[in-house]
Amino acid sequence: MDHKDLDVWKYSIDFVMDVYKITLDFPREEVYGLTSQIKRSAVSVPSNIAEGLARQTKKEQIQFLYIALGSLSELETQLIISKKLGFLQETAYNDMQFKIERIRKLLTGLIKYQKRSLKRVNGDL
Repeated sequence: MDHKDLDVWKYSIDFVMDVYKITLDFPREEVYGLTSQIKRSAVSVPSNIAEGLARQTKKEQIQFLYIALGSLSELETQLIISKKLGFLQETAYNDMQFKIERIRKLLTGLIKYQKRSLKRVNGDL
């Protein structure tokens, strides 16, 4: 399975582009603070999906997919903070939240698939 063929990776790449666009309007003084954190978290999602699927064992793959899921939750938290600080408008926030949920569902599905594959390999089914 190549990560570039996965919808979750494709959507998370597109989401990184969205994150970069919305953070353009953030205050300049946040460039090394919240803006930087948000961008790092966003980039971490598809990066960990790619790294995980490049690993040899299913256990390692699953571990990196969980890291991607953690980065997604971290990003979600940072966007909530941005909204509360007034850096992010309600409509932009809602759009981003919708995309986060979409990626989360796909990522969770991939993790479940990988776990089932792991059980089959280990003869647990």
